[in-house]
Amino acid sequence: MNSLFIVVPGALAAMGAIAYGAVYPRSQIFGRAIWRTNSPRKLALTFDDGPNPAITPKLLDVLDRYNAKATFFLIGRFVRECPDLVKETAARGHSVGNHTESHPNLFWCSPTQVTIELRLCQDAIRNALGSPPKWFRPPYGMRNPWVIPIARELGCRAAMWTLLPGDWREKPAEWLIPRLQPIADRMVKSSKRDSDSRGWGDVLCLHDGSHRGLNGDRTRTLAALEHWLPRWRDLGLEFVTIDEAVRTPAL
Repeated sequence: MNSLFIVVPGALAAMGAIAYGAVYPRSQIFGRAIWRTNSPRKLALTFDDGPNPAITPKLLDVLDRYNAKATFFLIGRFVRECPDLVKETAARGHSVGNHTESHPNLFWCSPTQVTIELRLCQDAIRNALGSPPKWFRPPYGMRNPWVIPIARELGCRAAMWTLLPGDWREKPAEWLIPRLQPIADRMVKSSKRDSDSRGWGDVLCLHDGSHRGLNGDRTRTLAALEHWLPRWRDLGLEFVTIDEAVRTPAL
């Protein structure tokens, strides 16, 4: 038999596994990552690419209005420019996580480059808050075999998502709002099953900043949250941080 017909299928399978491990949010191939909450009644709101002086303060006010706690995955170089905004975020009861120093695609980075990116962000957040973050999210969700192990060595667990609606795109709020409908649909379906303590809930990945620079326009994200937060609350969803998303309730 021609060896081409043996090697090529195996190579294609390997490439498929690598792509799945690198991109798919639920993949655990390259290391364990949280991608869902432990209850259908828990919704983990997460925001990437901040802090952003143009949007983050407004977002914090919106979250306060609905007693919603969230997790903010911050870019190190922006943390250094806006340490007071990082402090305010934490002071309002939100969690803060590592989103690297400069937002590269880590899939293409060497172990040394990954370590530098994560460590610089850890240091920036530690300098702002007095303690390092415990959670990490890879930019674009991209991983390779050493990303999550390096994060773990630095004291961080990896967090992915169940829903990535694309709020970074230059689209109106009217485009974004329907893309958040699956969260309500899941809750309604769960309520019909009467499964308060079974199943899992969503981790929503939104953006309060832009990795390209400070003061990115994320007004569509604010508008979508203004629409959905009261509706999700009325459905019985609890807005939680990533820590609370995986914490087992006390018996």
